[in-house]
Parts: sequence; structure tokens; C-alpha cells
Amino acid sequence: MDERAAAGDGLLGGVMNSVKAYIRDNGLRIGDELPSEGAFAELTGTSRTIVREAYRSLAALTLIDIGNGRRARVAAPTADVLALITDHAVHTNQATIQQIFDVRRTIERRTVALAALRRTDREAAEIFALAEAMQRDFNDPQQVMEHDIAFHEAIAAASKNPMFSLIVGSFHVVTRHTWPIGWASRASNETRQESVDGHFAIAQAIANGDPAKGEAAMVDHFDLTVKALLAAGVY
Repeated sequence: MDERAAAGDGLLGGVMNSVKAYIRDNGLRIGDELPSEGAFAELTGTSRTIVREAYRSLAALTLIDIGNGRRARVAAPTADVLALITDHAVHTNQATIQQIFDVRRTIERRTVALAALRRTDREAAEIFALAEAMQRDFNDPQQVMEHDIAFHEAIAAASKNPMFSLIVGSFHVVTRHTWPIGWASRASNETRQESVDGHFAIAQAIANGDPAKGEAAMVDHFDLTVKALLAAGVY
């Protein structure tokens, strides 16, 4: 990278930090408008081109929302960026599938405990309905997988901790790679049924408001999943 490019990247990073500081210092919330590109260029003493690139970069990170013909607005971060990072880490051998599942096991053990304590009746019913959907579509692995992903994301939402929703929501990319392998590696429908039964146990613990049983059921679920992946040669 030549000096001019390095200087440009440094300036871009500086303006991105200025945008974040402006949001923080002015107490902006989701949906609040940011200054126009021209106004922010004057505010920071930079070019409108640099501000435009800063806005685009922050939009790619889902920190702000930009659209044709309207002002940039503060946005709610989504799990998509973290999902890309996780997927990249796995595919470039910076993290293994088993390491990802170790993180998931730790996080989702806490998530299910909080969900058991904080869920609404509607959320408990939704989580149980997703376990029932896994049973209903048992012979359609693609649908079972989608219900499984939604099940874990619903528990994260019920925990009432937005960071858990972001983190758990980011796992779906890796899950879509590993889930079919784990399902196929189970030797029979009986062993596949164990996975579905595990989801029912988790859902029932949440419905009963029992965090200890929820944690135990979640740990058992991940132990079975890791065992299935190891049997399929996924490390």
C-alpha cells in the first residue's frame, strides 16, 4: 500500500470514528437522522467524498442506514456482520467448528437460563411450537434445520439481552454448513429423535421457568451435537 492510499485509509477511519462520536455525543438513537454528507464534511473539515465513503462503510457494518434521497439514519446492528466474520474465521482456518461449538455451548447455556427467567408466555409458546415443528417435519431435514435455527434464536430473544441475540443470530451461517452433516451422521431415526427430544426438554424447562433444567438440557443437546460432528470427522 503506497503512502497516499495509507493516508486515505487513515482519513476514512478518522471520519468513521467521528460519525460514531457524533452519534454518541448527541445522544442519537435508532432512526435518528445524521447530518447530510455536505454538512458532515464541513463539520470535520474533510471532503464530501470521504464522508460518503465513511457513511457507506458504516452502513455495511449495519451501524447506520443509508438510502437514496434521504438522510442517513442511526441503525440497529444486525447479526449479519458477525456471521460473516465467524464464517470467514472458520473457512480460513482461524477457528475450528469445534471451537465455535465450544463458544456456543457456553453462551447458550447462559441464554437458556435467562430465557427461563425472563420469557413471556408468548415467547415460551413460540419456543415450544418450534420444537413441535421440528417433530412435525422430522422427515424433511431442511425444514428441521430451519426450525432448529429459529428455536435457538427465539431463546436468545427471550433472554432479553440484545447481545445474546446478536451472537446467537450470527451462528446461522456455520450451522447451515454443519447441521446436515451432524444429522446425516446420526445412525438412525432413533438417534435423530434424541436431538428433537432434547429441544422439547429445553422448551419445557423454559415454559416451566426452570433455569437449572434448561441449562442441563442445553448442555446435553450440545454434547450430542458435538458427538455427532466428531463421528462425521468434523473437528
